[in-house]
Amino acid sequence: MGRSVGWRRGKFLTLQVPGPHTASGWSTQLRSLDAAGPRCGTVDRNWSSTKPPGCTNTSPVLTCLVSEGEDDEIGDEDEEEGKTALPTEDKIKKSKHELHDIGLMQRRDRERVPVRYCTLGTRDAARDPHTLVELSAFSAINRFQPFNVAVSSNVLLLMDFHCHLTTSEVVGYLGGRWDTNTQLLTVLRAFPCRTRLADKDAAPSVEEEICQNLFMRGLSLVGWYHSHPRGPALPSLQDIDSQMDHQLRLQGSSNGFQPCLGIICGPYYHGNQGVASTITPFWVVPPPEQRPNDYGIPVAVEVTYVQDNFLTTDVLNEMMLLVEFYRSAPDLVHFSQMWSSNTSILDKIKASLSGHAPKDQAYAQILEHVYNQLRNTR
Repeated sequence: MGRSVGWRRGKFLTLQVPGPHTASGWSTQLRSLDAAGPRCGTVDRNWSSTKPPGCTNTSPVLTCLVSEGEDDEIGDEDEEEGKTALPTEDKIKKSKHELHDIGLMQRRDRERVPVRYCTLGTRDAARDPHTLVELSAFSAINRFQPFNVAVSSNVLLLMDFHCHLTTSEVVGYLGGRWDTNTQLLTVLRAFPCRTRLADKDAAPSVEEEICQNLFMRGLSLVGWYHSHPRGPALPSLQDIDSQMDHQLRLQGSSNGFQPCLGIICGPYYHGNQGVASTITPFWVVPPPEQRPNDYGIPVAVEVTYVQDNFLTTDVLNEMMLLVEFYRSAPDLVHFSQMWSSNTSILDKIKASLSGHAPKDQAYAQILEHVYNQLRNTR
């Protein structure tokens, strides 16, 4: 059985699948892959059966989202820093007016300084699992990136939009195809999880819906994304462990190889350059064989971004479903607030999404309907 994998701030993802989910297990499997050469066999990810393998309880493909508590960035930081807790009534009033105020978030933003991987050393239970880690380059660890990645602009647009809607973390899946002949991973569709991360009851149905959507489109699960709403788009120690586990589980117990891409989106970090979100694709390399108790090594993945011709109807529909889902959420962003002295949050979102525009310039008029819905959320 698979074990629970650390998420962030009490949340965790689980996958039910056999396999060696340890650093030493990783080393063993990676050695077998290296020995097999650059094209080390095939994995059946065509999902041609009547029920996609990802929809079973024992498969390595899809995960169940469960949580021990919502991720409230500001509330959690107040506790971490030892600030006096507000009385319950005051906290409720405060949450309505201030807790998810982006302007206040800017003033309260606590700099989370990433550390270099080489400073981590052996795993330490006393180390903060939310510690951010700088990405290494494959060349810095004397490796080549073992696969190529192409990501559709519609994937980036939908993912970026999803991450902008709330001050809490969000998560979603990535669908696409893996070509064993060319070693090319193509990411063609984002599947946002429309559920509160604390809602254990809703998670199975959300997962089932995404699973069926993947199946109907003839796509495989090829990765996942999540947001760091107002922090750097770099993996935490928990993110590293989660990604390493997902990579193993997506591969399963076969000797084949299929990469699992992780993406972190940072929409509201004031360290970003300009108004665009920072989007970070990453992968995890197992620690050196002689140091099996070290953390996995997070590495930057070089990606080719492919501009779609059109904004597809299903992406537009998904955007509208997301607006409706978060409409009454307590952590919905106030889009009329100012991001900077001359830019509203809504304008910031528009500018960020324009970086993922399709070739057809009519997309701007199409998205105006979505933006009008955002204006009417408060």
